[in-house]
Amino acid sequence: MCGRTACTLAPDEVSRASVYRNRGGRRRQPRWRDGDADKYRPSYNKSPQSMSPVLLSGRHFDKDAAVDECVLTSMRWGLVPAWFKGKDPSEMQYSTNNCRSESILQKKSYKDPLIKGQRCVILADGFYEWKRQEKNKQPYFIYFPQSQEKTKAQDDPTTSSGNEDNSEAMYSKVQASPELTEEEDAQGEWTGWKLLTMAGVFDCWTPPGGGEALYTYSVITVNASPNLQSIHDRMPAILDGEEEVRRWLDFGKVKSLDALKLLESKNILTFHPVSSLVNNSRNNSPECLQPVGPNSKKEPKPTASSRMMASWLKSSAPLKRKEQDTCERKKDKERKPTGGLQGVSKKPRTTRRT
Repeated sequence: MCGRTACTLAPDEVSRASVYRNRGGRRRQPRWRDGDADKYRPSYNKSPQSMSPVLLSGRHFDKDAAVDECVLTSMRWGLVPAWFKGKDPSEMQYSTNNCRSESILQKKSYKDPLIKGQRCVILADGFYEWKRQEKNKQPYFIYFPQSQEKTKAQDDPTTSSGNEDNSEAMYSKVQASPELTEEEDAQGEWTGWKLLTMAGVFDCWTPPGGGEALYTYSVITVNASPNLQSIHDRMPAILDGEEEVRRWLDFGKVKSLDALKLLESKNILTFHPVSSLVNNSRNNSPECLQPVGPNSKKEPKPTASSRMMASWLKSSAPLKRKEQDTCERKKDKERKPTGGLQGVSKKPRTTRRT
């Protein structure tokens, strides 16, 4: 199950964090579909019906584009089938926020877009899940370990899946490549948060009376991995690494039945408990992600993961980061090298992401 996510990166940061390799192994930075960057709003607490950043093949919008060319778009969470006859998507009598991988070919709402190759990757800092307890539910924030080497899961279900020391290794960087354009190289390496990549299907619905087409998606779920089973029995289908993302999106080369083989329970995520503030979707602040002790609003004894999270939350707001980043790049072009640290530009989020 996946009913709440967080994605706090500004639009340009999402693009820089989503650098990928095409079939030829060349590095590419996806561009936002025209106008869609303005539809997306960073949030610490995203619920269904909100707009989220989604990565997909550019051929869905341009038949002449290479099938392995990726683009970013904003889509509404909660799939509205193309064949839906109602005038308002809110009239739908069933939930399509998630779809089970086991039954995706049995339900028309999901089977039709899957067969058409309408596969997408939902991007997020991570997702929330609630663990049932005697008197209440304890929310957890679940995400990729923020180091280059995958963290091995441990048997203790009350802690994160990863080796805490590994998270202190800190933030692998997306290396610049000669294959990137000059504009992409100018933006520099991405040293931010490693975004979670969740498999999904999408569809396009047009109002019966005409109007703007609405793109919506559903998150595909699988059985929970061993380290998450104590929290919930389901989890989003995670695509681990560039190759899995590429194969999931490459509908021209990878047929639907082969793509479904990528949807497995993967024991690769880490997590920490968070405040019950996240229970209310109207709460949208850094406190939603702040590590706390289970069943408490107090911060626990610091660990490598919690220190990393605290550093992340202390950074400036997403939209302001974008302004600062743009300003810094302009200053870098104007600044003459003077040697030593004076010629080094400030990277505002190297202590926070990836």
